[in-house]
Amino acid sequence: MSETRVSRTPVEHLRDVLRHGVSTAVFCCVIAAAMAVSGRGTWGSQVVYSLAIGGIAWLVIDLGRIAMAGNDPAPWPLGWRGVALIVFGIVTGFLGGNAIGDAWHGRPILEFVHFSPDKFASTLLITAGTSIVICYYYYSRGKSKYLEGEIAMAQRDATDARLKVLETQLEPHMLFNTLANLRVLIATDPPRAIEMLDRLNSYLRVTLAGSRALAHPLAAEFQRLGDYLALMAVRMGPRLHYRLELPDDLREVPVPPLLLQPLVENAIRHGLEPQVEGGEIAVLARREGGQLHIEVRDTGVGIGTDNWREPPTAPGDGGFGLSQVRERLATVYGADSQLRLAPGPSGGTVAALNLPLSA
Repeated sequence: MSETRVSRTPVEHLRDVLRHGVSTAVFCCVIAAAMAVSGRGTWGSQVVYSLAIGGIAWLVIDLGRIAMAGNDPAPWPLGWRGVALIVFGIVTGFLGGNAIGDAWHGRPILEFVHFSPDKFASTLLITAGTSIVICYYYYSRGKSKYLEGEIAMAQRDATDARLKVLETQLEPHMLFNTLANLRVLIATDPPRAIEMLDRLNSYLRVTLAGSRALAHPLAAEFQRLGDYLALMAVRMGPRLHYRLELPDDLREVPVPPLLLQPLVENAIRHGLEPQVEGGEIAVLARREGGQLHIEVRDTGVGIGTDNWREPPTAPGDGGFGLSQVRERLATVYGADSQLRLAPGPSGGTVAALNLPLSA
């Protein structure tokens, strides 16, 4: 789901303005020291003029920037408006700051108009150059942060789109398998076909009623998984037994939708169905340190036997193997997640998932 950048809050604006003000004050003190060293007056005199000029220019430019931005998330007005704001801030700071400095020292207001052309030009050049350098510094930092946010958002959107593609692959796969089984039962066992159709209707209603979020509570994943297993139990009859165990403290942990169903499908298709007597599937969740540990256990033919093989994953073969689950885990959790297959302690296969609880 694509996100829209929102404008900064008043608190964020205030924090930026204060940070810019402190930096401007430090920079003005450095300029005053440089002016004093060059013989253009005492440091005390120069710091009053410098702080007055820089402070007024800072307030005009920073507050004007925020007012111009409005609801635009960009940190700086672009084009002629940005240039005009800087020019206006420099002129206002130069005139107002000199007036404040003159009043502080008891001199005639705007005494600089009586300076020689060279002194007037150098004073104006120092003010303009300093203001431009400070504005460019803040503009560069703001633009860098803004672009970092845009890049992060684009990465999130790409991840969201990738997950949606994987989910749209998984849902039709389950539906097509169910419809194929339903077609067989209609001809061979109409009552069971009706029961299976009712289960399918319930499963689809729960699935479609939920939001198309990229994550949902683990309890919802277990609920949908229970609907799916009930649906499969109609087809397999007494050959399929299942149990789901989810501790209360893990019910609200967010996980990607349809994360566990492919593992259960694999357990049924490649573990239980090859056995005449069928078997049991258990889905268990527990906390292990800072991770969520989920196991899908079956009592089927077992990994590594002649009858067991991982489902095909090539395009067009109609199967979805473990690679789809691994790809979804890598997209959401990166290297912090893991999927392992191992023989069960008393036969069958165990598919074990480890996910970070803090994700």
